[in-house]
Amino acid sequence: MPRLLVVEDEPAVRMGLRLSLSRAGHQVLEAATASEAWPLVEQADLVLLDWMLPDEPGVRLLERLRSDSRYETLPVLMLTARSGESDRVEGLTRGADDYLTKPFSTPELLARVQALLRRSGRSGRIERGALVLDLERHQAYLHNAPLDLTRREFDLLAFLARHPGRVYTREELLERVWGQEFMGTARTVDQHVAQLREKLQENSKNPLYLETLRGVGYRFRESA
Repeated sequence: MPRLLVVEDEPAVRMGLRLSLSRAGHQVLEAATASEAWPLVEQADLVLLDWMLPDEPGVRLLERLRSDSRYETLPVLMLTARSGESDRVEGLTRGADDYLTKPFSTPELLARVQALLRRSGRSGRIERGALVLDLERHQAYLHNAPLDLTRREFDLLAFLARHPGRVYTREELLERVWGQEFMGTARTVDQHVAQLREKLQENSKNPLYLETLRGVGYRFRESA
């Protein structure tokens, strides 16, 4: 069940969001201020963030999230009464993934939340073209046919697919996928990428999904 953090200082609005999101099957965390929200962020799969908070503007909290490597890809939906074009541009420029002005309808809110969760891979499913990753069942499909992946191959593919376009060094991938205690070398990553490419029916010269940046590392293609 996705965990959504609602950062909103108006109790009535916060309660309405909690009820709507809970009925849609989401677990809801709540905070009335930025300082209350920060310790809860690590538990969240998505943040619904009000612009006007009593201790600091929501966009400032957003900037702090984006400057922290743990939360740089955490989906954030800005909820605000500021409807001007310049406000929307500022919110998106500072790192918001989407922007919804008050008042808004519950169906639109839920649709935007679900879209952000789906794109980020936090809904339990990642869809990238013909490639589908079922995170709950730990199963990947290509053109609707199941792929026979090892646990580590799946974890590596899912991690890269969550962050399309982002380049990761071999060392970063070892730390993020294998864990800090793993004693392997960068060659381990190369071997797993080669195995994945074979199963994804691609090669390094014509990658559909996994792209090599020579001397740097790997990334999942944004156009996949």
